[in-house]
Amino acid sequence: MRKIEIKSKSLNYECDEAFKALRTNLQFCGEDKKVIMFTSCTPDEGKSTVVHYLAMSLANTGKKVLLIDADLRKSVMAGNYNITESVKGLSHFLSGQAPLEEVLCSTDVDMLHVILAGPLPPNPSELLAGKTFKKLISAARAAYDYILVDCPPLGSVIDGAVVAKYSDGAVIIVEAEAISYRFVQEIKEQIEKSECPILGVVLNKVDIRSQKYYYNYYSKYGKYGKRYGYGKYAKYYGDGAKKR
Repeated sequence: MRKIEIKSKSLNYECDEAFKALRTNLQFCGEDKKVIMFTSCTPDEGKSTVVHYLAMSLANTGKKVLLIDADLRKSVMAGNYNITESVKGLSHFLSGQAPLEEVLCSTDVDMLHVILAGPLPPNPSELLAGKTFKKLISAARAAYDYILVDCPPLGSVIDGAVVAKYSDGAVIIVEAEAISYRFVQEIKEQIEKSECPILGVVLNKVDIRSQKYYYNYYSKYGKYGKRYGYGKYAKYYGDGAKKR
């Protein structure tokens, strides 16, 4: 297994606390929620960055975590790692060009393993819908406490709905003041058609200072704030860092 180094493992206090809270929310969803897919409405809402730091946060509690980059069309996940040589990824494995041991990477964060996306294949949806991906998820269930799957935006391509069929729950990343309520509802309905429960929504890129009510309420957290709900209510998380 090849080992890769994460470029940045530190966050400021406010962001670190927010990810700890998001991590706790996921853990309270239940032990049966092991395979969790993450999607968004459009590109550049911060999905991959949120998944990356959440995976590290879970691993730091001693949970064995596998992060799968299933955004085979326009992956940015590899940018989080110092990679000095060619690394085979998920597209290599799903197309039969490489065995699992060649695409599975350990990291310098204990308990965190990663499968990068690999090069763009001509048929991403077909590969994700195939038996090989289903077997990968099944094998990962037996080996890891959490499998986080970073999927393409569902508002652009159908790949996320395909992955949802193999997932125990879904989290939608939404950029504040950029995505309409109707658009989010459309994405939610697509996921629910795959019979995958919605675990929550992450509201990203929120500057609480521009909202006086929330700023006053969350001022003790510093520059940015968080808001969470449970059960049938959405989970909200905001930070002002620019996300990919």
